[in-house]
Order: sequence, then structure tokens, then C-alpha cells
Amino acid sequence: MFKRVLITSGPTREPLDPIRFLGNRSSGLTGMNLARVFLKKYAAEVVFVSGPVCRYPSGVTLVKVETALEMRDAFFKYFSGADVIIMAAAVGDFRPAGSSQQKIKKAGFPLVMKLERNPDILKEAGERRTPQQLLVGFAAETENAVKNGKRKFLRKNLDLLVINEISAENPAFGAVRNRVTLLTADRVIPLPRRSKSELAAAIAIQVANLSIMRKNRGVPRE
Repeated sequence: MFKRVLITSGPTREPLDPIRFLGNRSSGLTGMNLARVFLKKYAAEVVFVSGPVCRYPSGVTLVKVETALEMRDAFFKYFSGADVIIMAAAVGDFRPAGSSQQKIKKAGFPLVMKLERNPDILKEAGERRTPQQLLVGFAAETENAVKNGKRKFLRKNLDLLVINEISAENPAFGAVRNRVTLLTADRVIPLPRRSKSELAAAIAIQVANLSIMRKNRGVPRE
């Protein structure tokens, strides 16, 4: 059993003003199911860092955030003490270069908006991780899913990548069922479309197997 599993989940919101924001379609349902299965079977503690969603799992150490910068700060507060890190959140790549403290009126709303890049939390986690930590990333792809996923797997220094294959037939975000491909250093594992609770269980099994294989190879655990 793992001592601590750290999971990020849900969307981020980047404010334009007190009312409007840039966001995405993530429901956080996969992250919530991952928290449930790890807490039930695989982990003594689950730290759950989540953007705004309708439901949160019970029994976890819950940290609510909104923006990508807030998620980064909360995430690295718990990072060093985690055995397993699962980054299921859909973190926005960009944020407005400036945010108004008051509602922007129609007459003053910019037709061209300047954006700046958010930090790449997954990449930073891959750079800062120890050999004892297992790092799981997520990727949303609309084309060349496995090819693009393999590049991301190497670039982000991951142990496991969960590729969401986004299409009209498999919208993934906000849906109850999803089709994904699991990618490890030596395997490509397509999983048929199924409920997100079933997907969470399959991902957890793969993480547990990776931990066993690492232990058998003689990688020390903390």
C-alpha cells in the first residue's frame, strides 16, 4: 500500500474579470473515481487538489483551487511526500495577461485578448521527481494520439500516460464513459470505452503493477 497518493483533478479557471473566465470542459469525474479507488485499495492517504467541480470525493485531504498558479502552489506543497503522483487535472495552458477587478462592460471588452503561458506543472513534476516516485500524466489528443502521446511521455519523464482520445464519438470531457490508451515505457494498452469508474480501476491496477515491477528491479522505496 502506498503512503500518500497525490491527485490533481478538474479544470482550472483563469479570470478575465470577477464574472468571466477562461476554462475548459473537464468535469473532474475521472479524478474523483481515481481518488476513491486508491483510498479504498491502494493508499493510506489521498491528497486531492481540484479545480472547481460539482462533486468531490470523501475521505481525502481536499485542496480546492481555481487557477493554474494556485494549483501549482498547492500541488508542490504535497509533492515531495507522495509515493504516487497522478496529474488528471485539465490545467489551462494560457491565462489572460491582465484581469480586471471590475466587470468589463461590453463597450470596453477587448476584441483581441493578450494571453500569457501558464506553468507546465507536469513537466516541472517530471524534473523534480525522485527515482522512488511514480508519475502519471494525462493527455487529451484529437489526432495521432499514440504518436503524440509517446513524445509527451518522454518529454515529461513519466511512468504512465493516460491518453484521452477526443472525438465526436468519444467526447471524454464531461462524459460518463470514456475510451483511453495507457502508455508505459514498453507497452501501449488500448482500453475500450467504459465507465470512468472502471477506467480508474484499470489505471490503479497499472500503477500498482508498475510499483511491483520497480521493486523487483531493485529501485529502493522510501
